[in-house]
Amino acid sequence: MHLAFSSMNTLNDPPPNELATALEQRGFESLWYGEHSHIPCARTTPYPAGGEMPAPYRTMMDPYVSLMAAAAATTTLRLGTGIALLMERDVFSQAKTIATLDRLSNGRVLIGTGVGWNEEEFVNVNPHPFNKRYAVLRETVEATRVLWSEESAEYHGKYIDFDPVWVDPKPLQPGGPPIFMGAMGPLGKQHAASWADGWYPVDVAMGDVPTALKEFAELVKAAGRQPEDVEINIQIMDTADLDKLKTYRDLGVQRATVGVAMDMWDKPEQVMPMIDRFAKIIPELNE
Repeated sequence: MHLAFSSMNTLNDPPPNELATALEQRGFESLWYGEHSHIPCARTTPYPAGGEMPAPYRTMMDPYVSLMAAAAATTTLRLGTGIALLMERDVFSQAKTIATLDRLSNGRVLIGTGVGWNEEEFVNVNPHPFNKRYAVLRETVEATRVLWSEESAEYHGKYIDFDPVWVDPKPLQPGGPPIFMGAMGPLGKQHAASWADGWYPVDVAMGDVPTALKEFAELVKAAGRQPEDVEINIQIMDTADLDKLKTYRDLGVQRATVGVAMDMWDKPEQVMPMIDRFAKIIPELNE
C-alpha cells in the first residue's frame, strides 16, 4: 500500500518544493493539495465539521501552481489534488492546465475531485443549480476526459455543451490522469462507483471501514464495473497506527493519504516531525 501526504497548501505550510523533496526522499508515493478559489465573506452554509470554519481555508494557494513547483523539485513523487473543485473553473482552461502539469511532470498527476460543501462558493462561479451539482460534476469529468483524449473534441450534455474544439496538449497519461471522487454520502458514493477511477473517502467518517469498503464494492458491481478497477485512496489523520494501516492494506486499499490534523494547521513546525513518524513505517507497509 502506498503512503501519501496532503496539506492545506497555505503560505504557512512548508513550501511545495521543500515538502515534495522531503516526501520523495522518505518514500512517500504522492503529495495532494486541496482547492478553494475563494471563500465568500457572507456564508450561511455550515462548516461540515461543525463550529467555525478554520482560518487556513481563506489562504489556500492554487493547487496546480504549487504542484508544478513540487514537480520541478522531484522525479518520482506523484502529484494529486485532494480535492479539486473542478466545477469552479472553465472546463477548457482547466483541461489544458492539468494536461500541461501532467506533461511537465512526466505523467505524475492524479486528480481528486468532489462537489464541495460551500453553496455560496459554488453559486459564485457556476450557473447551474447547486442541488444538481453531482450531475454537473459528472458531465464536467466526462467533458474533460473527451478534451484529453479526442483530437477534435465535442461534448453535448444537459449542463456542459460544446461543438468540436481543439484543446492541446493532451496529457502524457493516455486518456488523462486518473480521477478520484471524494464523497461520503450515498449519492456521492454512487457517482464514484459508476464513473470515477478511484474513491477518496475519509476513514473517520466511514464508520466500520471493512463494511464500508464491502458496500462500495457492491455499488461498483451494480454499476457494471469490477471493484479492482476502482482504486481506493483513504484519507487518514495524524496517527501513525501501523496495525490500522496494515488492516486497510489487507482490505485492498491501495493508498492511505495522511492529512495534517486540524489542530496542527497553524503549527507548521510540527509537519516535518509528523512526516518522519510516518516515514518509519513505510517499509513495513510494503512487506
